[in-house]
Amino acid sequence: MMNRVVLVGRLTKDPELKYTPNGVPVASFTLAVNRSFTNQQGEREADFINCVVWRRPAENVANFLKKGSLAGVDGRIQTRNFEGQDGRRVFMTEVVAESVQFLEPKNANNQGDRGNYGGGQPQQDYSFNQNQRNNNNNNNKKNYTRVDEDPFANDGQPIDISDDDLPF
Repeated sequence: MMNRVVLVGRLTKDPELKYTPNGVPVASFTLAVNRSFTNQQGEREADFINCVVWRRPAENVANFLKKGSLAGVDGRIQTRNFEGQDGRRVFMTEVVAESVQFLEPKNANNQGDRGNYGGGQPQQDYSFNQNQRNNNNNNNKKNYTRVDEDPFANDGQPIDISDDDLPF
């Protein structure tokens, strides 16, 4: 048996972070994922897929993603049911994320692209020069994450890698 889901899409609203009674973090969010084809009117449609992520990745999602953020999700489909407020049985299908990848720089400005789930290309310029990168890293040490590093920003100099670092 296999149950595997890989999605790339944009968040439709800010993630919602909650904690279980035992203190375990859980974040829920909805991804808008473009379909690979157009409808009869030539418009590209999107599917809106509910996702949930647990523990430390849930806190990261809540802290670093927001409405319009581009994210990749790797996980599995899960169906659950519960009794609704009106007493009727409610069935819910969602993706339980095992991994969530942040696919844009954390300081990317998506305001011009929010709500554009039709496959349009973002208009933002994500390029940095070396001075801007150094200033950003020095000013934001408390908010520093490994994602901010550019391992290839060595001004064209050879990269010193030992044979022990290579996976083959």
